[in-house]
Amino acid sequence: MDLRRKGYLILLLIWVLAVAVKGENVVFNVKHKYGGRGGSILKELKAHDSRRHGRMLAAVDFELGGNGQPTDAALYYTKLTIGTPSKDYHVQVDTGSDILWVNCAGCMRCPSKSSLGIELKLYDLKASSTGKSVSCDQDFCTDMFNAPYSDCRVGSPCEYQVTYGDGSSTSGYFVKDFIHFDQVSGDLQTTSMNGSIAFGCSSRQSGELGSSTQAVDGIIGFGQANSSLISQLAASGKVNKVFSHCLDGSDGGGIFAIGQVVQPKVKSTPLVPNEPHYNVVMKGIEVNGEALNIPTTIFDAGSNRGTIIDSGTTLAYLPNKVYDALMSKLMARQPDLTTHLVEGTFHCFYFSKKIDDGFPVVTFQFANSLSLKVYPHDYLFSVNVSNLALLNFSYYFFI
Repeated sequence: MDLRRKGYLILLLIWVLAVAVKGENVVFNVKHKYGGRGGSILKELKAHDSRRHGRMLAAVDFELGGNGQPTDAALYYTKLTIGTPSKDYHVQVDTGSDILWVNCAGCMRCPSKSSLGIELKLYDLKASSTGKSVSCDQDFCTDMFNAPYSDCRVGSPCEYQVTYGDGSSTSGYFVKDFIHFDQVSGDLQTTSMNGSIAFGCSSRQSGELGSSTQAVDGIIGFGQANSSLISQLAASGKVNKVFSHCLDGSDGGGIFAIGQVVQPKVKSTPLVPNEPHYNVVMKGIEVNGEALNIPTTIFDAGSNRGTIIDSGTTLAYLPNKVYDALMSKLMARQPDLTTHLVEGTFHCFYFSKKIDDGFPVVTFQFANSLSLKVYPHDYLFSVNVSNLALLNFSYYFFI
């Protein structure tokens, strides 16, 4: 699937900011999923995004690990502490999905090892004194599916299935258990906090989910639905329904904060209401201050159109007309360069001079007069072939 031909734009949230917290917040540290693997995984990145978009369009502080380099696969994961006695689980951070799920004891085809340097674990409901199953007749299950659960027998498990665009899937049942957090107050003091959260217990996986060598224990969704972790914490009065993240795109890692966040001198653009994902209004694109000659309606929302912000997507994707117009403007500064199509998608070229001196600044314009300047070293990166540069709009965007 050529994602560039879809009528939407997806921008990855990788904008490094110093955050000041106010009130009480939950903070997660994050890490990058694929560190230091070089340009050989470009095809994997595109495949990952293809699977992800097929799913998206079809169907508290956390410390983050990872980085935003496209040649390393810009995916971030964090560590959650679940159950009593508590155990640690590593899950991918994803603003584009709505549930938290982890691999569970007895799972068929769940991964058993990972090349990320982490120990994979299986959650065992029977081993946690605070864990409980969620039955199909409970409110959470009804709210999850926006309708009464079909063929529900009182006391039977609330089951789920998530299917990806490539046909891979995870399925299981919902459980509820304590998840332990680090709570940060206004004076930056940290205290422990826990909340009883409903999450998916994966009992079966297929396709890429069960075979990837860069496996983690699950996915933590920060979407807008009532089933997401942030929605459940907000409903219980633990935190405000606000989150922010600070991702170090080059060196890796960062934090993901839930709760009231104060950002001095930060400009903002509103989210589009009544959308399942985090959509914003794109007004246009400028190259060195000159607007691209494209229809202004091309960024309008509706019918799989609009601009979606998604931390789980590695690259950014433009409609054909926008991409072609932008490429033409960028390459006009270097008319003698010859581009080569790599892996059927990526436009590459040899360049021995300083990138920032040879190419223009690109500015994305959003509603509320918000503009984002993207410099050449942000949208071009080098791969391991003697000064081969690759056009890649995968960086730096902040709501």
